[in-house]
Amino acid sequence: MSTVASLDLLPEVIQFLAQRPQSSWVGGQTVQSTGQLTFASLDPGSGEKIADVADLDAAQVDQAVDDAGQAFPGWSGLSKQQRHEILQRLASAVEDRLPVIAQIESLEAGKIESQAHGDIQNFVDTLRYFIDLDAGVSNREPMTIAGHEAWSYRHPWGVCGFIFPWNFPFLLIGWGVSPALVAGNTVVIKPAEETSLSAIYLAQLATEVGVPNGVINVVTGRGETAGAALAGNSKIKRMSFTGSPEVGQLVGAACGRNLVPVKLELGGKGAAVIFEDVDIADTAEKLVNAITFHTGQVCCDATRWLIHKDVFDEFLDQCKACLEKIRIGHPLDPKTTMGPVVNKTQRNRVLGYQEKGVDEGAECLFGGGVAHVEGYSGNYVRPTLLKGSLKNTAAQEEIFGPVAYMASFETEEEAVAMANDTDYGLANSVWSTDKNRAARVAESMIAGNSWINAHNVFPLGVPYGGVNKSGLGGGVLSIETLMDYYRSVSVVRPLS
Repeated sequence: MSTVASLDLLPEVIQFLAQRPQSSWVGGQTVQSTGQLTFASLDPGSGEKIADVADLDAAQVDQAVDDAGQAFPGWSGLSKQQRHEILQRLASAVEDRLPVIAQIESLEAGKIESQAHGDIQNFVDTLRYFIDLDAGVSNREPMTIAGHEAWSYRHPWGVCGFIFPWNFPFLLIGWGVSPALVAGNTVVIKPAEETSLSAIYLAQLATEVGVPNGVINVVTGRGETAGAALAGNSKIKRMSFTGSPEVGQLVGAACGRNLVPVKLELGGKGAAVIFEDVDIADTAEKLVNAITFHTGQVCCDATRWLIHKDVFDEFLDQCKACLEKIRIGHPLDPKTTMGPVVNKTQRNRVLGYQEKGVDEGAECLFGGGVAHVEGYSGNYVRPTLLKGSLKNTAAQEEIFGPVAYMASFETEEEAVAMANDTDYGLANSVWSTDKNRAARVAESMIAGNSWINAHNVFPLGVPYGGVNKSGLGGGVLSIETLMDYYRSVSVVRPLS
């Protein structure tokens, strides 16, 4: 018997998954591949196919951009109030269908169902935040210039392209498209091959609640075809990509050829700096939760743990105790606390880095290897703690799995130098009861984000982005991002 069929799925989810194949959604209509090509969407927890998804070609992606362009004058021509009312209906509809979307997301992304609930609610909260923020933005902004009457006027750009990854499919759609839509732009969304279903569901729901056709378009397909076509389309006015630095470079180069502004949110190799004055048990529990949350598939995670030498051994013991309590299982099992990684390729990547780290001299302090879950042949791995030189490959490169690399330090200056010894620059955290020291170290980090006595904190209104290999064009979740989706024209009239 199929393990997927035996899962306790909601009737609405079963009905949605019965659509074969799953279509892209362009101009308010379903779209299949020109050649009837599809790719399989798999349950990471069992390895079984849950859907076939339309595999669009470059010409179809170009048509989606054209359809979004045709919808732009009508959408941007609405008043703010009219646009906001439509988007409020969308937010409410997503909230009403939250259990359905969360289960789709959990089944396809390998995300624990309760965590998927949080991601869908995050989408709702983000969209409402930007609606409220945009309500306070005046399109006409006077400037005080001697001898002149002057002002700037804000317009939406037009068609905006988005390429999203598989780790937080629905949440990141909310982060990305919300400011673009409220400002009056239309969007073309390219979800990851592994996790296209929740984006398709969103597009269908948008049509149901009256979002005009062509305003929200979803093109499913492979990165090398559909993704490349979207990034290289000269009619796109702004582009946003979230994913690996390697693909980010390709997207950035394609946008550069067309002089299209691009926002890149890429990988990370975050550090957690733990001083000797912390509550060791509490800090260990929080960092273990961080590294096992969504099986470590979080770009801003703390994957390098830098621990003061005086508390290293005690901290390690507490981490081991916490890790022993982790229950690995299928993401729809309510007893599960850590699910699978997204696919076999990712599982092999995690296992490969574990092996490389040990081969280069790292000591495996806990875990490692494949995890076996009774009744399921999914992509499960054991959480891992490594210790050694920070020059080790496993300490330098992003693994994207539940692997933490541990090292000790003696002085504050040494800790900062160790934390900054990376090509990345996304997010770090500092753990100390000394508020002045914590603030001083946090400000010294070469990264877009520093957290104190916590990790992975995203309050609405605080800019989030990366530097160096972690990306460019930050400001996600803040007024900065909303302003990115307006273009300004300066208007000047001499007074004499």
